[in-house]
Amino acid sequence: MCGIAGFVGTGTRDDIRRMTGAMEHRGPDAEGFWHDPAAGVFFGHRRLSILDIAGGAQPMSSVDGKLVIVFNGEIYNHLELRGELEREGARFSTDHSDTEVLLHGYRLWGDDFVGRLNGMWSFAIYDRERGRLFLSRDRFGKKPLFYSLQKGVFAFASELSALRKHGTLNLSHSEKALKKYFAYGYIPAPHTIFSEVSKLPGGCSLVYDLRTGDLRVSRYWDLEIEPFEQVPDNAEALWGEQIRALLSASVKRRLMSDVPLGVFLSGGIDSSAVTAYAVQHAGAERMKTFCIGFTEADFDESRYASRVARLFGTAHREEILSMEMAGGLVPELARRLDEPMGDASLLPTYLLARHTRREVTVALGGDGGDELFAGYDPFRALKAAALYDRAVPKPLHKAISLLAGRLPVSHGHMSLDFRIKRTLMGLDHPAPLWPAIWMSTLLPGQLTELFGTPTDTEELYEEAIASWDSCRSPDLVDKVLCFFTKLYLQDDILVKGDRASMMVSLEVRAPFLDIELVDFVRRIPARFKLRRGTTKYLLKKALEPLLPREILHRKKKGFGIPVGAWLKKRTLVVTQEEMARTGLNMSFMNHLYDDHVAGRADHRLFLWNLKMLGSWLEG
Repeated sequence: MCGIAGFVGTGTRDDIRRMTGAMEHRGPDAEGFWHDPAAGVFFGHRRLSILDIAGGAQPMSSVDGKLVIVFNGEIYNHLELRGELEREGARFSTDHSDTEVLLHGYRLWGDDFVGRLNGMWSFAIYDRERGRLFLSRDRFGKKPLFYSLQKGVFAFASELSALRKHGTLNLSHSEKALKKYFAYGYIPAPHTIFSEVSKLPGGCSLVYDLRTGDLRVSRYWDLEIEPFEQVPDNAEALWGEQIRALLSASVKRRLMSDVPLGVFLSGGIDSSAVTAYAVQHAGAERMKTFCIGFTEADFDESRYASRVARLFGTAHREEILSMEMAGGLVPELARRLDEPMGDASLLPTYLLARHTRREVTVALGGDGGDELFAGYDPFRALKAAALYDRAVPKPLHKAISLLAGRLPVSHGHMSLDFRIKRTLMGLDHPAPLWPAIWMSTLLPGQLTELFGTPTDTEELYEEAIASWDSCRSPDLVDKVLCFFTKLYLQDDILVKGDRASMMVSLEVRAPFLDIELVDFVRRIPARFKLRRGTTKYLLKKALEPLLPREILHRKKKGFGIPVGAWLKKRTLVVTQEEMARTGLNMSFMNHLYDDHVAGRADHRLFLWNLKMLGSWLEG
């Protein structure tokens, strides 16, 4: 895992050194630079050494010097691709570097070679003969890639913090992105906190022509839900067996490493399955599992993780923390982000990564299982929501919503009043907006008041609408799966995992996002993912030979923290200084804050987002 940076045009060696220096945490083991004076191309790289430690230094050039690459990520099928390339005449100078595979793959197969890759990546290749840069990001956007084109300067980097170090780039905060931040709780691609910078979306490549200055972004892959038309009588058994085989193979690929590795183990279905297969392939004696627990029982899952670790015989490392003590890290954590994000589970994710990094350099996790197999609570609400939407007239709905608003506020994890109020709030809007509204921080009308400028609902939620419309399946579950997989997974879950782990120089791998597994799961009809209120139905059935019932069917907790209670008790405080830094409506912010502290309303999501933004702006 690494940090990459580069630019074409105005700039100096000092600029590229500052850019890569801003990402030392992403690659503490080595740094490298490359410069083409004639074309004004600068590449920089920070390395976290994982594979071919002796021979994988970057930036890496082809033997003839016509291609140069900087690469962040891992290509899990690089040995198979190397074999294909060698049979086509490619000659390798490294022993087993996946970086060199990318150079030869681009040369032999052209831009489309990224479709052959199984892994996570962001990279830039400078093609000196064609006078172009070719950039690509993996299908789900596990590895970040930002870029900017201003006044003849094209620059890219793994983090916004690096782009801020280029002396000639102008970066100003984007009101549109900030509104989306307060709507979603994160900033969806291609937007960033800066008006002049874009994220390259997952599944996309970019070509920058040095001769003409033209920039073109194209999509090489998109998730398409295409359920099997023929369902065999023994589908559960047949498909369950295939899921086990594909997940097993995926975990085996992700054990590829020249440095120590382990598994994030929460005791949930996904991380427990990953642990089981890691032990099968690597042996219990070589496998370490890592968990953090909390003294607050409502947010602690450590006993389940210990149960799974004992079952599979791993060397289990557990750290028990006080949630309130951990909360003291919030301002520091926010300032270390390259742009604000409002997912409160960033805090425990960071603590887990920090705990894990004390012993290993690579960790496998369970990200992606909930998105692919319909594991979130909103999936359970879909059938009732659709029935309610058809049957209840709007005037009656408004009356019901008013009554629900009088329910006492509870700050427990996914409390009943929270779920009822959120569900009804979503039903004020058309179905394509339901998943976004259910998880939203503020509604469009509230954003108009906060910013003092009109808010167009369709523009605000254009990404959610696009994900809904892109799903050709008529099934509500499939449409909401597209939202969670294309939007929430890419721009929240994977960003959180990348930033939290890379702050401590830890690489995290996600076996559930293996392209072969994804290609199969996307064909499974929705009724096998959500059945009679049971989320992840087929995955649970598939894993019955592997995991105990206690783990498969326990209530899902998630990786939450008691933000609402902290804010109410003022254990966590949003200061007036933090509010003022935003430049937004102080009266509105203080009104929501006072209502939350007094117990009149639950504004935990907004106040957490506000705290993160105010702290980030201080940095």
